[in-house]
Amino acid sequence: MRQSRETIQFNKNFILKGFRDLVSEAERLSPAVVAEKLLVERAQDNDYGAYEQLYKMHVGRVFALCVRLCKDRDMAEDLTQEAFVQAWRKLSSFRGDSAFGSWLYRIATNRALSYLRKQKPFLNSLDIDDVPETGYRETTDEQIGLERAIADLPDGARAVFILYSLEGYTHLEISKQLGIAEGSSKAQLHRARQLLKQRLGEGINHSGTSSV
Repeated sequence: MRQSRETIQFNKNFILKGFRDLVSEAERLSPAVVAEKLLVERAQDNDYGAYEQLYKMHVGRVFALCVRLCKDRDMAEDLTQEAFVQAWRKLSSFRGDSAFGSWLYRIATNRALSYLRKQKPFLNSLDIDDVPETGYRETTDEQIGLERAIADLPDGARAVFILYSLEGYTHLEISKQLGIAEGSSKAQLHRARQLLKQRLGEGINHSGTSSV
């Protein structure tokens, strides 16, 4: 008996869903994830040595996130330490609904945004009318990478781009974090992408970081 197109499509979707579930389960039970989970459980029992290992696993990315957001390495170091101190204090509230790293990066992001919200130039940059349509010139003297281009974005556009494109925040979450309208967040992201394309040229569309 010939199967209908609807039945065939249902079977394909069912098989794909089962495959994705298996991949997700494998990732959840990978040795690295299991090891991290055990470290978290030990740290929650006040094992500071275990927490120190978690620190070494994640400090690089947390610091990079803080540098991207505030463009000040000294302040980024302070914010990184503050994030880990806060995470240690709140560790008992971590229930494992998400990866420890994701939970920690949210704390770090909140610390960095809390700092930025106190800076008047940053607050002014959130006004979409103040974000220039153009203003970047192509440079032939050096090869400008994506990180450099992101760092050169105006503060507001840079923060929205990092939160949305790199850290996975939604526009609604960003609007609440920064105290702006959801539409302003979308407009800032659009401006950031346009400026990045001007800065990097069409090559960005062929790079591994095509999400811009």
